[in-house]
Amino acid sequence: MGSVYQLAREFKLKYPSSVAWRLRKNSAIIEKHLNQDEEVNYVFLAQKNDNPFNIISTAVVALTNKRILIGRDRVVVGYFLDSITPDLFNDLKVKSGIVWGKIYIDTIKEFVMLSNISKNALPEIETAITSFMMEEKQKYGYQQTSGKKSD
Repeated sequence: MGSVYQLAREFKLKYPSSVAWRLRKNSAIIEKHLNQDEEVNYVFLAQKNDNPFNIISTAVVALTNKRILIGRDRVVVGYFLDSITPDLFNDLKVKSGIVWGKIYIDTIKEFVMLSNISKNALPEIETAITSFMMEEKQKYGYQQTSGKKSD
């Protein structure tokens, strides 16, 4: 597929109401942490917070063939990278508002909140994440209905 930055730009062109900037720097963080056997399948943009007025935490979110990566370049120095592997994934919640929507990813260790996403993008994002996670969880031996590991 394309580079993370190209995919982020395509998402921004398709869903311009998503609040995001610094795409090149945020994308570079994800590309820096990709493993050699990892391919980026889907990219979307969001704020990694639950406050509609906090627009500083712009993030590029990449769904690879192995995990979900969330890259955020800090304004002054450094960066943040979050990695969510299928074995840690519990649930996904989508919330649509008047202008923007939110994606909540529940993992075993934390609750990830992604906000200020174009509400038109929510079905596409939900389908991409859910399809990937359910397919990968089956490889780990989890039953799709109960979420418990089968013997």
